[in-house]
Amino acid sequence: MKTVSPDSNIHELLTRGVAEVLPTAEKLAEALGQRKLRVYLGIDPTGAFLTLGHAVVLRKLQQFAQLGHDVILLIGNGTVRIGDPTGRDSTRPVLTDEQIKENFKEWKSQASKILDFDKIRIEYNGDWLDKLTYTDIVKLLAQTTVQQLTERDMFQDRLKKNLPIHGHEIMYPLLQGYDSVAMDVDLEIGGTDQTFNMMMGRHLQRVYNNHEKWVLTTPIINGTDGRKMSKSYGNYIALTEEPNNMYGKVMSIADDMVIEYFTLLTDLSLAEIEEMNSALKNGENPMPFKKKLAHEITRMYHSPELADQAAQHFQQTVQDRQVPEDIPVVKLSGDEKTILDVLKVCPTEMSTSELKRLIEQGGVELLPSGKKPASSDEAFSAADTETIRVGKRRYFRLEKK
Repeated sequence: MKTVSPDSNIHELLTRGVAEVLPTAEKLAEALGQRKLRVYLGIDPTGAFLTLGHAVVLRKLQQFAQLGHDVILLIGNGTVRIGDPTGRDSTRPVLTDEQIKENFKEWKSQASKILDFDKIRIEYNGDWLDKLTYTDIVKLLAQTTVQQLTERDMFQDRLKKNLPIHGHEIMYPLLQGYDSVAMDVDLEIGGTDQTFNMMMGRHLQRVYNNHEKWVLTTPIINGTDGRKMSKSYGNYIALTEEPNNMYGKVMSIADDMVIEYFTLLTDLSLAEIEEMNSALKNGENPMPFKKKLAHEITRMYHSPELADQAAQHFQQTVQDRQVPEDIPVVKLSGDEKTILDVLKVCPTEMSTSELKRLIEQGGVELLPSGKKPASSDEAFSAADTETIRVGKRRYFRLEKK
């Protein structure tokens, strides 16, 4: 196959939603126009669900598949046993085989919201990493130095703070890099936080296969609180988020994130996005653009009809402060003594720590009194409460069994 990617598509492919192409975008563009490339994205199953943060790289992977390239979604069931070192001061917890299996259970169906698996194949790096012998590991370690491995920013931060760096953490970039060797790839896609690991794969490709490999990085988006979107922060928007919640969470992002979300997470034309960007810079109210964004993302992951309903629900519950008529009914047993006890019965899909934090931040309201509990262990009186609001958009009608 001489030509896979039409020239008209290559520029946007390598610029929209792209932070950097290494070593150069020009050589990669040339290769894309001449032959079929093997492209991959690796994801470690560290959690049970995918978020809009994952969507940025998944969408980029799908774009290469649509242009006819050999595209692989790599599930890091081998590397996840080590865990990619976090940007925090502590070591990432090591997952058990049972946790890995449970996390991966729904991944394909979630990824299918973005990826066409008729055009994309799935590989598992445990298939080759688990087979590496002692000799293989020694050979792999010999391809770099400890000094090079600890150049990674997060390791330098720990060294400055005199915090530990464990041996298995140093091994992670080498093992991820070996994926490129095992699959003999031309290009790896990942977030900017993966640049160090992906460049290690580029180095190992040259050593083992004498093969050029490009690295394409995508931006890391922020979540609903303005910090990096992360499950540990609780600021994520899941791909499986129910429509009302998805719409409402998008509406809660900062105004200055709207254009970035349009660019990275939707298929709206760059010309249309630039018109909105110019309008915002000229002082236009961001609310209509944010509603358009929330509707578009909800439509993409659900349907136009459910997006319309979510928009109406947001108008009623958040902007007009109305309690919706059609809300879930929660049957209380009578054993619920505290506000936290009640919230645990409600199908919020939030962890206990997330619920406690929400209560302390004044995000729970008891109706019709309008009281906002200040503490998770505050006593609950069923006689005084008919409805409970959790966050800005979720309501539950309380009834005794």
